[in-house]
Amino acid sequence: MSTVTIHPATPDRFADVQHALSGGGDGKSCQCQWWTLTNAEFSNSSADQRKDMLEDEISAGPPPALIAYIDDQPAGWVRVGPRTRQPRLARTKMITASSKESFDDDSVWAISCFVVRREHRGSGTSSALLDAAVDYARQHGARVIEGYPIDTAADKTSSNSLFVGALSTFLDAGFTIVDQPKPTRAVVAMTV
Repeated sequence: MSTVTIHPATPDRFADVQHALSGGGDGKSCQCQWWTLTNAEFSNSSADQRKDMLEDEISAGPPPALIAYIDDQPAGWVRVGPRTRQPRLARTKMITASSKESFDDDSVWAISCFVVRREHRGSGTSSALLDAAVDYARQHGARVIEGYPIDTAADKTSSNSLFVGALSTFLDAGFTIVDQPKPTRAVVAMTV
């Protein structure tokens, strides 16, 4: 049986971050900058520039994400932190129309991005990352934690689309649906 451990994405783990993000899907090109940049900024930046932005973000701290390790190898990633550090959330109509929380409140955290390496999909890594992200948010002053997952039961979904997580995973972790603005998308929350 594999051993899963989870650690914050700190500067000394940047090579592990890159390994976790490069195992399939858009993680390698996005560098988990989608929620930190405007559309124009994202479109006008290269993957290498986004990698530099992520490295700067991690170096500046606090850690913006957690890394899952399976048998000591980087296997996945989850972005977790105050919504105020993820400005695209406040510019996304589906989220702003659905969230009941103020977008300038640092005690409202978001779990907004998952990457699980192809060889570890279906192993429970996303659930382990989500549980660890909830604990991390709770320990660092979150009052409310939100997520913006896809309802995979509503329609077929590509693995790339699951970067926001699966609704069933969030519900199993104790989140409740705040709104379901589209048949395949939900805004979920947990008060901690």
